[in-house]
Amino acid sequence: MYPKKLNYVITILVIYFLNVSAHSQLEVGFYSYSCGMAELIVKDEVRKSFNKNPGIAAGLVRMHFHDCFIRGCDASVLLDSTPSNTAEKDSPANKPSLRGFEVIDNAKAKLEAVCNGTVSCADIIAFAARDSVELAGGIGYDVPAGRRDGKISLASDTRTDLPPPTFNVNQLTQLFAKKGLTQEEMVTLSGAHTIGRAHCSAFSNRLYNFSSTLKQDPNLDSSYVPLLKRQCPQGNTNPNLAVPMDPSSPGTADVGYYINILEDRGLFTSDQTLLTNTGTARQVNKNARNPYLWADKFADAMVKMGQIGVLTGNAGEIRTNCRMVNS
Repeated sequence: MYPKKLNYVITILVIYFLNVSAHSQLEVGFYSYSCGMAELIVKDEVRKSFNKNPGIAAGLVRMHFHDCFIRGCDASVLLDSTPSNTAEKDSPANKPSLRGFEVIDNAKAKLEAVCNGTVSCADIIAFAARDSVELAGGIGYDVPAGRRDGKISLASDTRTDLPPPTFNVNQLTQLFAKKGLTQEEMVTLSGAHTIGRAHCSAFSNRLYNFSSTLKQDPNLDSSYVPLLKRQCPQGNTNPNLAVPMDPSSPGTADVGYYINILEDRGLFTSDQTLLTNTGTARQVNKNARNPYLWADKFADAMVKMGQIGVLTGNAGEIRTNCRMVNS
């Protein structure tokens, strides 16, 4: 009996110290000597894309989130499918919602030209997400770097490691806890929905045939429903049809997301559910009232999220092409 308990404790301690060790190997300014222009090159590519299409900011932030929640922040989300394997990016949870791959490709190509085999694709995603937040009006923050790239990408992982838009607050809390993130950090990171668009398929169940007795979700503002129905007509078969997550300021990283939730205009079930729990509802109210507090917390939470399951040292590799493992 006791040896089993002891073994369990030892296993937990080993996992903890491995995580601490990995995190400690990430550092701000990691490329200062090996590729001093790395972060500027990434920022330039993000800025050029943002100037053409501000919506790219939401895509790159989402990409960082989807990368880190599956196998850690190892750029597995960038790997292309092969004849024998369907990769993460081609799973229903990611396609067609993820975008911005060309921004990463362009940044990687420029980095390879000046610092061959030095800057990981995983770090490029982390830098690009930070730059996107800043360009969208959020707070810039230092990104500890030193991640290395993984070699495995499985579409099947998205079914268990990414929160669907139908999750309730308990399911969200549990999933984020598995990644080492607190409930407050879950609410804070959910604020990323202040920018970007949502595909109609992700929330149309709230508009039509909600249940056996209700046509519409009663937790969705009834005056908002007609607008959403015009934008997302019943029977629509266009998978690319989408609406702004925050109609009042779709391109600005502000607290409009939380204000929408308080007005029962959270687009996903997983958004509006934040009012069903005392603790998360308190955070929603606090964030809605204090934009600077949320922006600061969001920056901190992004840094912490960016350290989930990272590969460092001799683990993984530095891909020369972000879409495929090195041969």
